[in-house]
Amino acid sequence: MAEIAVVAISVAKPGYEEQLREALEGIVGPTRKEQGALQYDLHRDVQQPRRFVFVERWESQEALAAHARSAHIAAYKKAVADWVEHSEIRVVSKIA
Repeated sequence: MAEIAVVAISVAKPGYEEQLREALEGIVGPTRKEQGALQYDLHRDVQQPRRFVFVERWESQEALAAHARSAHIAAYKKAVADWVEHSEIRVVSKIA
């Protein structure tokens, strides 16, 4: 199993910044307890405060896939559907 990294970006619709921030903070604890989660850190863009960025490390692609199927992620996606303007997930592998 090869370790992978993820950069996940969510941009809140105007006026929904704090609701999205709270929802994102709510998935940090449960995710950090998941098997295969090596790092799961939430950041907020200094110049664009509607933009939130997760920097993640996972033991394997399988661990990331299990995370995507988890109950807390499903609940999060349902809760924030109307608050997110744009989201992007990049899965990468370290080369140097």
